[in-house]
Amino acid sequence: MTIRQLQEPTRLVLTALADTPRHGYAIIQEVLAISDGQSRLSTGTLYTALDRLLQQGLVRIDSEEVVSGRLRRTFALTDQGQDALAQEAARLRAAATEAERRLGSFRPRPHGATS
Repeated sequence: MTIRQLQEPTRLVLTALADTPRHGYAIIQEVLAISDGQSRLSTGTLYTALDRLLQQGLVRIDSEEVVSGRLRRTFALTDQGQDALAQEAARLRAAATEAERRLGSFRPRPHGATS
């Protein structure tokens, strides 16, 4: 199955779930760690993304429990979600390899030189 390029928030959420199931707050914290603090998901954005990913079959609800009177769901990747993330990682790796190849052949012009 070939999928289209994942948007960054989707890729980050799937990456956050790749090694272990997590609940919403833990996903938000993991996305911050993965992105070195560059991507901050709001609660609304996260749960909108999770609803979409549930519908697409990329994540599933791993468990539900009531904590302090509130329902806490823990989410996990499905096999389809793992495949989608693996394809995205391969796509990004190929793009980075090509960029590095092209940069390797790049020879900057001497300072002050014109075309």
